[in-house]
Formats: sequence, C-alpha cells, structure tokens
Amino acid sequence: MGTLSSFLPVIPCGQVGTLEAKRLRVYGHKKHSPDRALARKRLWQWENGGTVDQLGSNINCAALIQSLGRRKLPHVAQELVLKMKSEGLQPDISTLSALMLCYANSGLFSQAQDMWDEMLNSSSLPRVETISQLIDAYGRMGHFKRVTGILGQVGSRDPNFVPKLYALAINCFGKEGQLNAMENTLKEMVSRGFPVDSATGNAFVVYYSIFGSLSEMEAAYGRLKRSRILIEEEGIRAMSLAYIRKGKFYGLSEFLREVGLGRRNVGNLIWNLLLLSYAANFKMKSLQREFLRMVGAGFRPDLTTFNIRSLAFSKMSLLWDLHVSLEHMKHEAVVPDLVTYGCVVDAYLDRRLGRNLDFASRKMNVDDSASMSTDPIVFEVLGKGDFHSSSELFLEFKKQKLWTYKKLISIYLKKMYRSNQVFWNY
Repeated sequence: MGTLSSFLPVIPCGQVGTLEAKRLRVYGHKKHSPDRALARKRLWQWENGGTVDQLGSNINCAALIQSLGRRKLPHVAQELVLKMKSEGLQPDISTLSALMLCYANSGLFSQAQDMWDEMLNSSSLPRVETISQLIDAYGRMGHFKRVTGILGQVGSRDPNFVPKLYALAINCFGKEGQLNAMENTLKEMVSRGFPVDSATGNAFVVYYSIFGSLSEMEAAYGRLKRSRILIEEEGIRAMSLAYIRKGKFYGLSEFLREVGLGRRNVGNLIWNLLLLSYAANFKMKSLQREFLRMVGAGFRPDLTTFNIRSLAFSKMSLLWDLHVSLEHMKHEAVVPDLVTYGCVVDAYLDRRLGRNLDFASRKMNVDDSASMSTDPIVFEVLGKGDFHSSSELFLEFKKQKLWTYKKLISIYLKKMYRSNQVFWNY
C-alpha cells in the first residue's frame, strides 16, 4: 500500500503544476490498488445490505464512510467516493461531510481542507454538528488557524451560524488551553454585537480555572458577574478545584459565600465545599458550626456531607464524634459507602482498637455489597484512607466477585496483621 500522500484526490490536469502532483494523480488511479478493491467490496456489501440510499444521481453513503473512519481506513473511504463518481453518482452533502471528518480524525488535514473547500464552493454548508466535530479535530491537533478560517468562511456565507460558531471556537480554544485565542474570539464576538450566553460565559470561567492563574480566574468570574450571568455547577466545581489545588482554602470559602449558600439548584455542592474548606485544616469547631447552619437552613445532609465530617473525625481519632455521625446517617437514611467504612476501620486501627471493630460495625450493614458514591473532589483535599485505597484494588481487578464490606474488612485485617508480624520480626 502506498504512503498517505499517494491517496490524494484526483487533481485536474489544468491544476497540476508539478511532477510530484502528476505522480500522485497517476498512482491514485492504479487499477489494482488494494484500497480500490476493498472499496468495491465494502460498497457491494452495503448496497446488498440496503444501507446505501440513492435518490436520482445522488447517493448517501455517510454511514459506510463513518464505519471506515472508525476503522481508520480513510483511503478506502476516498476510493469509495471516487468509484461512485466514476459511475456517474454524486455523493450528497452527508457523504462528503463524513469523508471530511474521516480525513480530519485520521490526521489528513490537507484532504479534509480540500473537502471543506469543495462543499463551500458548491454552496452546501455542512450541519452544525459536522462543523463542531471538524473544529474539535483541528483543535486536538493544534491547527488553530484553520479554526479561525472556518469562522471567517462560514460567517460570510450564513450569518445565522455565527453565534454557534463563536461558541464552538471558544470551547475549542479553551479545551486546548489557548487562553489568548479564546479571549480574542470572545472579544470579537462581543464587538460584532452577539450576546454571550450562559453556557459560553461559564465555559470561559472553567477554562481559566483549569489553565489560568487564580487572579485570571477571578477576573473571568468577575466579568461573568458583571454580565449578570449565574455561575453554574461546572463553573463552581472548576473554580473550587483551582482554589483547592493551590491550597487557598480561605479564598475558597469566600468564593462560596459570594456565590450564595442558599442556592438550591446545585444541591448540597456549595455547602459541602464549604465544609471541605474547614476540614482541610481540621478546624473542627468551624466544621461543626457550619454543619449545623447547613441543617438549620433546610439542607438535608447527603453521603458526601457525612463523609467529609467522618474523614476529619477519623484523621483526628475522634471516635465518639464518628459514632454520633454514624447515628445521624442512620437517622437520615443515608447509606454508608466504602469511604464511611474506611473512616471507621482506619480510626480504630490507628488507636489499636481493631478488636473493637465489631462494636462500630453493628451500626452499619457489613453484608452490603461494597460501593463508592462520595464526590471525588473530597479526595483532592482529604485523600483516601488506607482501607479505602486497599479495597479499591479488589473492586477494580476482581470484578467477577461480589465483595461485601465484611469480606473486605476481613482481608484488610489479615493484611495488617501480617505486616505487623513482619515489622516485629525485624
């Protein structure tokens, strides 16, 4: 099989300017090309399967092209389209769009650009979903100038597409950490009189939270507020994670209070993050005070709420507080998970009270199947306990077995006993 460049589309003789281009054109038409033979076979199979739609001289093979794209066979897809054209059939816009994406996702950007230009010249614009996938493919490979080119080309042909395209470009630049390009695109969008919607505004904050400094993130959030756009759950999480990873827990608590502790459309997220900001530095009195304020404000504690407190109690070896928390969980009908059991096991073993674990386990159903439902952001602050980390290995690599908490605790206790025996032997 030839090189990638040897499968370029046929170049009309009037446009062939170099010996290399002529060689490519001739090679692409070899009668015994393996790609051409495979293309004929695939087309025959799909035609007989009734999955190729034909209307007059137009033919829709988009599903077949997509299938070839998933199998990383862009050259077979190209030969398929060439065969259609040689038989007097004209691939429709869906087929050409599928071929363009097949090229782009395979890294053949010159061919993808050729298909894009062909569709534009035929006055047929692909669907927004297709353009979105093309922009994502360009973004993943760092072809940001092509993304900017799409904005200009489509904007001049269909102004109704422009707001959606700006949003797609902003997300493309943001996902790849191109903050300057994202900023310039937003400014251009606003200068042309297009409003910034909630999704775009929140995405702007999210990407600054991930790739920018804290000051840049806070400035982006300030602009969001001045636009009277409400920060949504994804933005709250992203900003909170940025504060957490920088160890700025006071800044986190101030941000959460500014967002509003009374917001109910994000559940317990804001309260849980506030509790986490106090648990991070083991400010136990503040943790308890804010927990009572949360309950007093009408918010019902969930599993993550209880586990934030349980992790803090466990690390501080506050066994009585841990037992009270377990009783509260039972009263609220909140089912413990692997994190909760880990807090109890680790706290008792740290105090060398392994023989008394049965006393604590009576408050929980150790015969339940092990599961983990705590918000992962908790582990960014408090980490995972020894029992939790050890048990996760069994749950991950031995999925064929039903693991109960009782069985996991038994295995962990044997492991700790053996490790202690090895220690004392030395």
